[in-house]
Amino acid sequence: MPRIIGIDVPDNKRLEISLTYIYGIGRHRANEIIAKLRLDPNMRAHKLTQDDLARINTLLQGEYVVEGDLRRQVQNNIKRLISIHSYRGMRHRVGLPVRGQRTKTNSRTRKGRRKTVANKKK
Repeated sequence: MPRIIGIDVPDNKRLEISLTYIYGIGRHRANEIIAKLRLDPNMRAHKLTQDDLARINTLLQGEYVVEGDLRRQVQNNIKRLISIHSYRGMRHRVGLPVRGQRTKTNSRTRKGRRKTVANKKK
């Protein structure tokens, strides 16, 4: 199982899919990386040489924000929203949907206990 920037990627899947196991890399970015390094997208990950792995590592560390740095960046953005008391920050703090989803039905079981959205009028 090849290790790319500290993540074990599955070795029996195509390279395009294997790279998506790294946080911050989707299909589009995986194809972009493969094209930059001139690798075969249909190649299985276990066929990568040590040289190929080193090239992928240096490219990811140099040009992209992935894994720990990206997670930290997202958490800092959420903390900033909470600290400035924005609407989105308040929704994050209470644990309700942030991006305008309905709360009458679907968000009830999302994060544990039931959260009251609005009281019924008598």
